[in-house]
Amino acid sequence: MIHESVISCVGQTPLVFLRRLFPYQGLDIIAKLEFLNPGGSVKDRPARFIIEQGLQDGTITQKTHLIESTSGNLGIALAMVARVHKLAFTCVVDPKISPVNLQILKLLEANIEMVSEPDEQGGYLKSRIQRVHELLQSIPQSQWINQYANQLNWKAHYYNTGSEIVANLDKPIDCLVTAVSTTGTILGVSSRLRQQFPNLRVIAVDAVGSVIFGTPSGPREIPGIGASRIPELKSQLEVDEIIYVNDWESAQGSRALLKHEGIFAGGSSGSVIAAIQKLLPTLPSPYRILTLLPDRGERYLNLVYDDNWLAQLSCPKTSPIFSTLTS
Repeated sequence: MIHESVISCVGQTPLVFLRRLFPYQGLDIIAKLEFLNPGGSVKDRPARFIIEQGLQDGTITQKTHLIESTSGNLGIALAMVARVHKLAFTCVVDPKISPVNLQILKLLEANIEMVSEPDEQGGYLKSRIQRVHELLQSIPQSQWINQYANQLNWKAHYYNTGSEIVANLDKPIDCLVTAVSTTGTILGVSSRLRQQFPNLRVIAVDAVGSVIFGTPSGPREIPGIGASRIPELKSQLEVDEIIYVNDWESAQGSRALLKHEGIFAGGSSGSVIAAIQKLLPTLPSPYRILTLLPDRGERYLNLVYDDNWLAQLSCPKTSPIFSTLTS
């Protein structure tokens, strides 16, 4: 078939077995290669879904000016979709944005708003959100995407990502293991999969230093996993366990994935690989795990694939294996 545009290529990413990295009898680890989306990440899905749903129901028009606070994949995905639909888009970023992501956003003609003053916690999240609200007041017909609270975020994964998985699996799965940030991906995918597999075990992989599940805030270097605020979408999330992974473990997971499978993926992919490694001693046989590899490795060349960066990590090389939710 011939697609109408690059954004109609979003989705239908393949499932692959990770049998070279996990060569164990009775164990299947299946990965959905979300980094093969045209914008390079799983965030292409909510970006397309949110904008196209808005265009269909009239909440977004050609005069709408979209705004989002993001320094990473969602910003790139929104900029790509906005280009195709000829919509104005402003991305609010901070000095920690990677030079590669900043250059991609500029090439996609996104308007860049760079905050420079850290908030009282020493980060930039509150400063970025404050700037978003200022822009909403000053830009006519502006609209905040707000990925942490937008219900269309998780619905994109319920109707698209999750449905694709169900359609393409050869046999049932026992467990879903996926990284969390806004919690939209895990919420949408798990909701859809549990309709098909009611006894599915859902495990969230979070970064050490993330506050999503109530743990103390701490320094984190790898984007795409964890958050310094509790997402509003998290209130709808039902997970069975949480596995915490630190930056060092994530980097080792990314490198192991590349070495054994030839898959060049980003830091959050390394995080789920590290989490699955922690799970191995506890798993029965036979057992089938599904995971998602959210984005490409090129955007992490100065992070998880940089030996100097890895050598300078100050975080410990071990973290809690997992915690089981009690509520």
